[in-house]
Amino acid sequence: MSLKDQIDFLGQLRKMQSASGLGWGGEAATDCRLTETSAFGANPGDLRMFSFVPEGITHKLPLVVVLHGCTQNAAGYEIGAGWCTLAQRYGFALLLPEQTRSNNPNTCFNWFSPGDIRRDSGEVGSIRQMVEHMAHSHKIDRARVFVTGLSAGGAMAAALLATYPDVFAGGAVIAGLPYGVALNVRQALKEMRHATARKGRELGDLVRSATPHKGPWPKLAVWHGDADRTVDPANADALVRQWLDLHGLPDAPVAETKVDGYPHRIWRNSSGETMVESYTITGMAHGTPLGVGAGEERYGVAGAYLLDVGISSSYHIAQFFGLTGRVHQRRSREKAVVSPRSADAGHEGRGGPARAGNRKPPPNAGQSDTSAEPPHGKRGLDVGSVITRALTAAGLMK
Repeated sequence: MSLKDQIDFLGQLRKMQSASGLGWGGEAATDCRLTETSAFGANPGDLRMFSFVPEGITHKLPLVVVLHGCTQNAAGYEIGAGWCTLAQRYGFALLLPEQTRSNNPNTCFNWFSPGDIRRDSGEVGSIRQMVEHMAHSHKIDRARVFVTGLSAGGAMAAALLATYPDVFAGGAVIAGLPYGVALNVRQALKEMRHATARKGRELGDLVRSATPHKGPWPKLAVWHGDADRTVDPANADALVRQWLDLHGLPDAPVAETKVDGYPHRIWRNSSGETMVESYTITGMAHGTPLGVGAGEERYGVAGAYLLDVGISSSYHIAQFFGLTGRVHQRRSREKAVVSPRSADAGHEGRGGPARAGNRKPPPNAGQSDTSAEPPHGKRGLDVGSVITRALTAAGLMK
């Protein structure tokens, strides 16, 4: 993010502080500090590793790998997309790999480089080593490891699902591209401008050629704004075709609904589990959709490529992964596990089905809501701490 973007970002935090007196997500913001690990094993892709593990949890933790987009970094994207707030609230661990400028001057993950998207090599190999380190260092549930990312991070999330379908139970791609459609910069730019017209079978073969794995395949959620001028929105349909072919599902969805006012399509397997879903965020440009989740609680902070459009992609992705059925929160310095709330409704995850249902779109969808009250019992936002983290993430201070 540029200096202007960072100033705008901090301005949003100040508005929230003055509007509510506390700021939403205050406790999570002060508690969710990323830890860097330098020695996590082989690092063929020369990436940095950051992570967050909530305290006070005794059961096995699901793990979500979160990949930032171009010009971003791990800390900035975590603040913007609200993943630490979700992880603290619902009790799961986060792994946030970070690209280095020596690999890519714009800090894009190299989703188009053959050496970086081949199993056990390059950047996907480094991220796999990070996942293994997390599994050994913490009580990670290996059956519930997921990945999501924005733009180049979304395309790299698709690459991880393709090269390690035995590691990841599911993924979510935001404004990304299918696996294997580009193998150099020129092809990458072409696919970003004009999505491939290849059929599902051909796209599915690109994934099948990446590993000897024969299935079952991870489930996938696809998010894309239909006003995206950076990555052709038709890439969302190409991703859906690729994964429908892998799962052997028909082109026609089993359900078409609206969630927070936006089109949502669902494809289920013979057991009734949602294996592929897609969200079309009408009128949205290139970026991660931000808004409210369960109980009208907000997640994330608007900024460059982090767009407040009235729907929280991070919350709905966590729900798709089956991670929102159990609330873990801190209360008066004590940890407490709260039973599932009836407000958690929607998707089925590997952790079990959830009650279906959609909320009506908020009346101010697409506008920044600065009046949301924080959850009961949470502390105020430590603005100084957040400012320090944001400036450090921007490279403006050490």
